[in-house]
Amino acid sequence: METVTVVRVIDAPIDAVFAWLTTTTHYAKSPLVLRCRLARPGEGAPYGVGAVRLHLWTTGWFRERITGYDAPHATDYVVERSFPPARHEFGRMTFTEVEGGTRVCWTTRAEMRVPLLGPVLTRLLMRPVVSRSFGSILAAADRALSRG
Repeated sequence: METVTVVRVIDAPIDAVFAWLTTTTHYAKSPLVLRCRLARPGEGAPYGVGAVRLHLWTTGWFRERITGYDAPHATDYVVERSFPPARHEFGRMTFTEVEGGTRVCWTTRAEMRVPLLGPVLTRLLMRPVVSRSFGSILAAADRALSRG
């Protein structure tokens, strides 16, 4: 299993950053994301606990379920199915008000499910691809929301 964490400060209020990043249809503003949609709304909020999101990125297809939702501070999810196949323990975004805007910390823990080569491919391929993908989405949020 590999843990990947990407952090960025976005020059916008915490409520706006949380709303943008939990509404995953916005991810399509990243050049690495082809399509995202809400397959099932969550409890209390469209992207709240129980929500199911479907993502098609240039790196693969993912079916995610929201497992935690604490607006505007954190959201947790798990990837239930994916292609290429992966084992996913958790995903989490946290949002903290800081000088200059909102600090977003996006963490995931996963590994590729490939016999014999899984750990090597996870470290050499999955880790940099996930980091780049998360960074690209956070950059899109920054462009969409920045006050400056």
